[in-house]
Amino acid sequence: MQIPKPLLPKLEKSSTVLIAIYAAVISFCTYSCMYAFRKPFSAATFDGEMYAGINIKILFVIAQLIGYTLSKFIGIRVVSEIKHQNRALGIIGLISSSAIGLLILPFVPAPYSILCFFINGIPLGMVWGLVFSYLEGRRATEFMGSVLTVSFIFSSGFVKSVGKWLMKDMGVTEYWMPFATAMIFFVPMLVAVFLLEQIPAPKKEDEALRSPRLPMSKAERKDFISHFLPGIVMLVLAYVLLSVIRDFRDNFAADIWQELGYNDASIFTTTEAPIAIAILGCMSLMMLIKNNFRALQVNHYMVIGGLAIAGLSTYGFTHGFIPAFYWVMLTGFGLYLGYIPFNVVFFERLIASSRKAANVGFLIYIADSFGYLGSIGVLLYKNFGHSAISYSNFFIEALYAVSIIGIVLTTFSLLYFSRKIPKQNHG
Repeated sequence: MQIPKPLLPKLEKSSTVLIAIYAAVISFCTYSCMYAFRKPFSAATFDGEMYAGINIKILFVIAQLIGYTLSKFIGIRVVSEIKHQNRALGIIGLISSSAIGLLILPFVPAPYSILCFFINGIPLGMVWGLVFSYLEGRRATEFMGSVLTVSFIFSSGFVKSVGKWLMKDMGVTEYWMPFATAMIFFVPMLVAVFLLEQIPAPKKEDEALRSPRLPMSKAERKDFISHFLPGIVMLVLAYVLLSVIRDFRDNFAADIWQELGYNDASIFTTTEAPIAIAILGCMSLMMLIKNNFRALQVNHYMVIGGLAIAGLSTYGFTHGFIPAFYWVMLTGFGLYLGYIPFNVVFFERLIASSRKAANVGFLIYIADSFGYLGSIGVLLYKNFGHSAISYSNFFIEALYAVSIIGIVLTTFSLLYFSRKIPKQNHG
């Protein structure tokens, strides 16, 4: 069974700009709907609910992360090999099946309720790769991918605000709120995937500039990794650091804001929306760089700059130069300025500049799988090694470490790829 494509003939005849805008908006909507199935529970604090001396929310986060991480490892093969005609139904099936865990959550007593979030997380980790596969390998991939990835920022805050509204104004309990939020977005998700499937395939001009993007065989995956192994290791380690700290900020935003004295339901959207717009602007400018190797270098500079902003703003906050509200915004901007390139253009431009057979889904799922594995480790370390430290103080300490180590790794990666990419591709 395939989703019908009544809009495809008209879109194929449209201009490249119109197709890019259409694809950007629809992919943003699709992934934003997915977030309603994954993140709304983090708007709840589950105060006072403990199991084995551990806050139940931490166990929920860890359980979902374990499922999500498992999904990423599975996705290294599944996403890189999936045929294009199976993508849309795959997205619908993955998102829909994740709701099962949310539906049974109110009926399952602790500690078994922890398994509900494991069930919820397993399907969702592969959605990103399937959605991005509609966008990669095009002249406007940076713009489309930027719009898609700011959904990380915007939708995370937005679905938390919806969840907070359901609890505060509609009287929905903390355990029913995640499923209720997901159901608000279920029909929009179906519509978004239908529209996503109407996106035309890349044109010949796109393939000439960026190289064709096809499913990868096991041999092709092995060849790409062995050819760029040292650089990929450095990039993945830097990405793990960014992923860990970004995910910690995302999962415990409600707790951090509460410790800072903010309890307004709109605070999530108020801070994250400007960050999303700023990141979109920065990433969209990458389209102006036509040379793939030059763009790859600029991506390294953006990651280094983002890490520097996160570290310096934290120094300013701890020394009384920057108010708490702006510190959270600046760290968010800095972390996403470093994190987003990996999900949009870093691997896109690496593949294009190397001209080797590959697709972005393969590389991002290698990075993501280890990134979320690192998130699990940090959560366990925080709870069992530093349980007495507040979320905000732990966040501050982690930001310093991530900023310094991340800048060093990204700098060495820049030097490596500057030598490894063939000189004839430097432009």
